[in-house]
Amino acid sequence: MKINNPGFLPQEERLMVSLEQKSLTIGLPVESNISENRVALTPEGIHSLVQQGHTVLVEKGAGISSRYTDLEYSEAGGLITPDKNDVFRCPLIVKVNAPSSDELKLLDSNQILLSAIQINSINYDFVNSLKNKGITALNYGRILDEDGRAPFVRSMSEIAGNQSIAIAMECLNSFSGGQGYSLGGVTGVPPAEVVILGAGTVGTVAARIAVAMGAKIKVFDSSMTRMQRLREQIGHDVFTCTLQPQIMSKALSECQVAIGALRPVNGRNLIVVSEEMVSSMKTNSIIVDVSIDNGGCFETSEVRSLESPLYRKKGVIHFSVPNIASRVARTASFALNNLTSSFILQLGKDGDIKNALQKRPYWREGVYIYEGTVTHREIAEPFGIPFTELDLLL
Repeated sequence: MKINNPGFLPQEERLMVSLEQKSLTIGLPVESNISENRVALTPEGIHSLVQQGHTVLVEKGAGISSRYTDLEYSEAGGLITPDKNDVFRCPLIVKVNAPSSDELKLLDSNQILLSAIQINSINYDFVNSLKNKGITALNYGRILDEDGRAPFVRSMSEIAGNQSIAIAMECLNSFSGGQGYSLGGVTGVPPAEVVILGAGTVGTVAARIAVAMGAKIKVFDSSMTRMQRLREQIGHDVFTCTLQPQIMSKALSECQVAIGALRPVNGRNLIVVSEEMVSSMKTNSIIVDVSIDNGGCFETSEVRSLESPLYRKKGVIHFSVPNIASRVARTASFALNNLTSSFILQLGKDGDIKNALQKRPYWREGVYIYEGTVTHREIAEPFGIPFTELDLLL
């Protein structure tokens, strides 16, 4: 039988052909923020990238704060340069903190920028500069894995939970001006009491360590699901409660340590502990407000630096330093390197960022500017900048 319209004849199926791996040139600059000790790539990460044919330009001194020398980077295959301009002209820039205003001027056009950003700390000039240069910018904290989790946030939260207990132990001892308690349990001695606000990753890690040391733990959170998950992981001896002001105030008045680890709502933490509640706490007790990155959850919290982290209010010792993971920069850098090097290797295999985002839709949440177009409502609206959903652009 003759078919008049050959357009309906069976056609050969067109299968997706994998692109040949692309060699990338990556720039690793020195972090400009004085409180930032982490680095986005370690020598181990650079070695694996160079082995796959990529080139990494390392600004001289990029790893010093994390205790990595230029020699280690060089021996791993990194190209060391004292010229910051050369680093910021690379097609792919990886750094921990978002570029400063001076660093934005050094960026070329149509580059890829991978960094962490705090949405509350960026301004119109930052967004407009990236937009005008046609940059594709990704936020570490928003990039998801294939299981829908944010690996950067989880890794840094685990470190923050660990460090919150370490800081509490340092501050509790007599020589630091604390109450002279040991956080660890001692036979025949009543255990120290720790109140943890938040049952997410930070709170769970902090609770696990404190329980293991023999402390008495009380955890408060707005989510029953998170509290149930915490009890399943740690044990049913942990006291849990929703954010009931009366019960929370009583627990704070009896504890030696209070840790703020609540998750932000719309980019900012809610103040759940009033100045009056802090006044009821014992003299020389400790507050470690890990939530300070997003405004804090204690009314008495003030943003401080790692150079001068401690202060007293209402007789209570406070520690409220953003980026608590920088205290253990080597550990934090290694965790960050695992994410960065994996991202770059996958990007190289996919050939370009567009193909990578099409193959890995879970990366898309991390893109806030794509080739100069703002793709996130929360980035665009505060500054009156139009935005387009990334799915439409792809």
